[in-house]
Amino acid sequence: MEENSKQYAETAIPQVEAETVDLEERDPESNSLTRPLLKRNRTLSSSPLAIVGTKVSHIESLDYEINENDLFKHDWRSRSRAQVLQYVFLKWTLACLVGLLTGIIATLINLAVENIAGYKLLAVVAYIEQERYITGLIYFTAVNFLLTSVAAVLCVFFAPTAAGPGIPEIKAYLNGVDTPDMFGATTLIVKIIGSIGAVSAGLDLGKEGPLVHIGSCIASLLGQGGPDNHRIKWRWLRYFNNDRDRRDLITCGASSGVCAAFRAPVGGVLFALEEVATWWRSALLWRTFFSTAVVVVVLRAFIEICNNGQCGLFGRGGLIMFDVSNVSVRYRAMDIIPVVLIGIIGGLLGSLYNHVLHKVLRLYNLINQKGKIHKLLLSLFVSIFTSVCLYGLPFLASCTPCDNSLPDSACPTNGRSGNYKQFNCPKGYYNDLATLLLTTNDDAVRNIFSTNTAGEYNPVSLLIFFAIYCILGLITFGIAVPSGLFLPIILMGSAYGRLLGLAMKSYTNIDQGLYAVLGAASLMAGSMRMTVSLCVIFLELTNNLLLLPITMMVLLIAKTVGDSFNPSIYEIILELKGLPFLDANPEPWMRNLTVAELADAKPPVVTLHGVEKVSRVVEVLKNTTHNGFPVVDDGVVPPVGLPIEATELHGLILRTHLVQVLKKKWFLSEKRRTEEWEVREKFTSVDLAEREGTIEEVVVTRDEMDMYIDLHPLTNTTPYTVVESMSVAKAMVLFRAVGLRHMLIVPKYEAAGACPFLGASDSWNFDKAGLAGS
Repeated sequence: MEENSKQYAETAIPQVEAETVDLEERDPESNSLTRPLLKRNRTLSSSPLAIVGTKVSHIESLDYEINENDLFKHDWRSRSRAQVLQYVFLKWTLACLVGLLTGIIATLINLAVENIAGYKLLAVVAYIEQERYITGLIYFTAVNFLLTSVAAVLCVFFAPTAAGPGIPEIKAYLNGVDTPDMFGATTLIVKIIGSIGAVSAGLDLGKEGPLVHIGSCIASLLGQGGPDNHRIKWRWLRYFNNDRDRRDLITCGASSGVCAAFRAPVGGVLFALEEVATWWRSALLWRTFFSTAVVVVVLRAFIEICNNGQCGLFGRGGLIMFDVSNVSVRYRAMDIIPVVLIGIIGGLLGSLYNHVLHKVLRLYNLINQKGKIHKLLLSLFVSIFTSVCLYGLPFLASCTPCDNSLPDSACPTNGRSGNYKQFNCPKGYYNDLATLLLTTNDDAVRNIFSTNTAGEYNPVSLLIFFAIYCILGLITFGIAVPSGLFLPIILMGSAYGRLLGLAMKSYTNIDQGLYAVLGAASLMAGSMRMTVSLCVIFLELTNNLLLLPITMMVLLIAKTVGDSFNPSIYEIILELKGLPFLDANPEPWMRNLTVAELADAKPPVVTLHGVEKVSRVVEVLKNTTHNGFPVVDDGVVPPVGLPIEATELHGLILRTHLVQVLKKKWFLSEKRRTEEWEVREKFTSVDLAEREGTIEEVVVTRDEMDMYIDLHPLTNTTPYTVVESMSVAKAMVLFRAVGLRHMLIVPKYEAAGACPFLGASDSWNFDKAGLAGS
């Protein structure tokens, strides 16, 4: 498993095609409708691969189910009211800490980016004012090269999982997949430093996706008491040593990250609900909202401090807030046409962007497989190309005279920010393309969203800006640096939105800056396929509630058009990375297939007896990779009905618990059931919560092999079971809704002396392409 995790971490997008060539030839779900859906698999049940359709994954599932064995029941019964209140209080305390730390780190990232990028741009402007254009280009490119080198070296050599946005991996984790090395301390540190370097370098990426990942890392580390190698073993942390509570904390972290990126607390909660979380409940809603509220308080406090000039160049910008509330919004019947058109264009361009980005990421995968040096060189090449484009393209734009109504201090400007940058123009003139390119991405969005500036941008400049950011967005995402998709898509969408506003200015009352907002929203919906959360985020960003009706219309149209062509960008990345994902909607063919037919297509299930020989347990653990085993008892007389001996399904025991038993040598010299006090002397609920340890670490002597183990006290006596006649579609909905890892299939009828179940799904994985279990 360690080798598999290392292999996953080595490449940002692992190649799965070569591993699945043979599987596609014999996969029963990949054949046509004229051939049978199922064909008996002759391979061994001990195969370490979890087959998801035709995709092969080395990643294990998470276990969100409560393991109700005798130890758990005793521990729960023995808890006092004070301990229960302590557990609830700690949940809220950790939610508060997640929001507090995420807000502080987000502020520090913004401070660093604004100051590093700001001083860099001031130096470049000084060279341009002296007409030392070549020197300015060399300085601009060299600084960006150095900043990109820092981010890329950290990601390539220290924490490969810190590259990219991290949102697809979080989405997979909350869906029930244990993505390895995604939430460690090293990943967190590299993500923070790498985000500062990559964004300050002027690359076409944002810090929004990395902030979501940073919030999730903070939540995970708080829940488990620190890094894996240096975990704090405080008594109160034992309550959170399970996948269920860790999942809730990571959900709070993801919503806090979105809130920190956009200063949108409600949008952050809805983003977690709509996009990343598979399992949701009202208590989690309140805690995520509390976390985002803490983030907003922290951000607001730092904004007040920075308004006093105590943060260097960090001033009005940085914490993204694109206020367009100073313009009135009035609609006419004629305005419906451009609004619908923006939605259609956003859906078409969003799906096209997803398609082309898919091809680019496959190409990058081939380059990354050649080694770490190639990954580093690719990142540095993109940095050089970006720097040359951002610096050189403004020379293609013509100088525009300043409006006489503007004060001299507003037009032209020579600072790091401003809406009318002078660049290479004479006094009284400004370069509109430099205003958009030779600045930070946050200021670029603020400039293109600016209202009451109808004549500021030339259509040719907007076309150049749109084209270059499409190219840069496609080649930048996928390199070995932390990167977010939100800001590049906002910039691309706002460009064509403003262009459409220019074309329709004589037919509409809507400001061109608002057209830019609608264009950004449409492209995000067309690419990411989010609606509700995006709508709220844009309302909180722009601070203009009058935009709500047309924003909703644009988002719905763009999502509908985009869904007609391909999946969302995050689903495409999930597929490329080989991460299993259980979709909410079952495929139509699943309704024509029963779970009994599915179980018959697999090898017989491996079972254990309630009192089992040590040798049998060791054999099962060494020859299989299943993580759960049904426990049965023979010769049991049912409490009701005829006094005929039958076979009882006692429950399900986990692989980790069996390893714990072997490690602690909890063996019996005779075949008997133990008393309740015996197991409590040897085990605690904290011991059973640990997931560490493998069968290879266990040493069992020859004499111990002939001894016995009583599995009854450690067995989950209430596993989820389904009847054999249930359709696969219905079982999949149950599996996903409850967040299961194991599901037992029981027969509709039982003959005397027969096994009481047909099969067990050890991390059954349902996918659009098919279904299988390992």
